[in-house]
Amino acid sequence: MPEVVTFPSDGVALEGLLFRPDGPGPHPLVVMAGGWCYVKELVQPRYARVFQAAGIASLVFDYRGFGGSEGEVRQHADPHQQIRDYRNAVSYAETLDGIDPDRIGAWGISYSGGHTLIVGAADSRVRAVASIVPVIDGLETMRRAHGTMGFRRLREAVLRNRRRLWATGEHGYMKHSSTDPAEELCTWPFPGSPPLFAHLKETEAPNYENRNTIESAELLLEYSVEPHVGRLVDTPTLMLLADADDFTWSDLEVAAFNAIPTPEKKLHVVAGTDHHELYRDPGKTAQAAQVCRDWFAEHL
Repeated sequence: MPEVVTFPSDGVALEGLLFRPDGPGPHPLVVMAGGWCYVKELVQPRYARVFQAAGIASLVFDYRGFGGSEGEVRQHADPHQQIRDYRNAVSYAETLDGIDPDRIGAWGISYSGGHTLIVGAADSRVRAVASIVPVIDGLETMRRAHGTMGFRRLREAVLRNRRRLWATGEHGYMKHSSTDPAEELCTWPFPGSPPLFAHLKETEAPNYENRNTIESAELLLEYSVEPHVGRLVDTPTLMLLADADDFTWSDLEVAAFNAIPTPEKKLHVVAGTDHHELYRDPGKTAQAAQVCRDWFAEHL
């Protein structure tokens, strides 16, 4: 069983799960956090257990405002804060007994898949990166996801919320996803998402909530990894994609991969799958976890 740990990030206590391999170490460690509205119990422990069996420790944590972590504005996905949480998790990992502070990696999936590209570029302590079906460009991703009329509705909702937030200081909320996105505004308008996340909430992640602040969507529209990937000069970087992904879009991901200058990089495509099959299908999850395990075993 993993150890429940807490550590500070900008004065906020974050909660994590620490997976330690058998033996005294010192072990390499991978810092892990989830995608949009994820909590630490959702999908990520499946990867961490594969790493653990290979002698690699993992620190899986909740961002501020999510799951077991503190944070006054709940369900607020600020990518800048989340990236700071990643870097503070690295700082905490450096202090752990039995962990080699010179062999720390970063793993992320979906929204956090983009974060790890930025963290790997910005923080020299991160010696290897694994980015799974990453969000590359929030504006372009939302345009494609919502379509013309839906994107207009999203931008109008963001503007109304911006005015309300300035006037009252109170955050408005919208759903993460909806079974009827044409009638109910949400951030990620994919009708198949709510049943999947309801299943994950019931089976492995009871703290998951199907909502986020509207400002989270506004910040997503400003998000891009483009200025950062060109700085991955000497950080070994794995990008793992799903060939039928129409959530985070393989063409955007491949363009970002091609812009990474390090020769120590790998593009792995899981065939016959889409974004959510990597969560829904245990076999696909296991395949992806094994590819990540081999990458970290080689480069940490």
